Amino acid sequence: MVSAAACEPSPPGGGPGASTGTTPPTAGATPPTAGGTATAGTGSKPGHVFVINLENKGYNKVWGEGSEAPYLSQTLRSQGVLLSKYYGIAHNSNPNYLAQISGQASNAMTRDDCPTYAAFQLTGTDSLGLAEGTGCVYPASVPTVAGQLSAAGKTWKGYMEDMGTPCRHPELGGKDSSQGAKVGDQYATRHNPFMYFQAITSSPECQSNVVDFSELRGDLQSVSTTPNLSYISPNLCNDGHDNPCVDGTAGGLAAADSWLSQQVPAILDSPAFRQDGMLVITFDESEGKTVGPSGLLPGGTDGGRIGALVLSPLTAGGTTSDRAYNHFSLLASIEDAFSLPRLGYAGAPGQNSFGGDVFNAGS
Repeated sequence: MVSAAACEPSPPGGGPGASTGTTPPTAGATPPTAGGTATAGTGSKPGHVFVINLENKGYNKVWGEGSEAPYLSQTLRSQGVLLSKYYGIAHNSNPNYLAQISGQASNAMTRDDCPTYAAFQLTGTDSLGLAEGTGCVYPASVPTVAGQLSAAGKTWKGYMEDMGTPCRHPELGGKDSSQGAKVGDQYATRHNPFMYFQAITSSPECQSNVVDFSELRGDLQSVSTTPNLSYISPNLCNDGHDNPCVDGTAGGLAAADSWLSQQVPAILDSPAFRQDGMLVITFDESEGKTVGPSGLLPGGTDGGRIGALVLSPLTAGGTTSDRAYNHFSLLASIEDAFSLPRLGYAGAPGQNSFGGDVFNAGS
């Protein structure tokens, strides 16, 4: 296995040798606006978590010199903490999304992005609760953080750009017709992890909670209407996956950055975020099939080094954490925030979750 360090030279200030601490914001960046009323005292935890996943960009491409994403890598970077050793867990896209809400490992079919919406053939469950077998759509016995939140009296929603119809997914066993973008419909089922768990798709909550992205702005208007977990997937153009986009416009990282600049301010300005929010912006996997160091974290780093940016009233702007994280770490951090048991690889011994290196506003 080739290490990420071998595949990707480190940009200044964010490489493996960099220390956790404050780095000055880039000159010309707009003043931080991710503050709020929460304090970073002992025991402070986010109460409203927002997750945005973009597509297929390695750490250096996004965070290095000459990045095509100045809003993300400079403006937002100056307002949050950059996780410089954050890794995807597999190639291709789908297993990275599934990991973030279930803790489940990849398998051959999810690594192939599930062109057929095939039922998972369960042969057993290991001591971590990892489903043994192969397939795409997990049986209702396999839990997710969505189910955990509902059971705990908390709220959650998936906001999927271009999905249109709530809870949109193929027929079980059928071909997934959303593998490629179409003009006017750039939704990708594989970037909507909620659709791969029958505990969700068979529940009435799927219709009310897995909705088109256009509903987010209305939900942000008050604390009471903002879910405790908001999970956001842009369409295949706005997440940077396609370039050019199906309508002929330019795509890639620059398109994703433009989309962020239009959408993120509404999150940062929302009452829920300013009260106790946490926004995590990351990527599913690196480009070029690069991988991370072997044995670094439970669940692995086979999706390559991607980085993540965390913005919150609980974080100090312009800082960096060089602690190792992966998508299972993100799930563990969400579960810790709401005092939920950790699922799958999120609960593996030695798994890292966000701590004082991330919630560092008081340090």
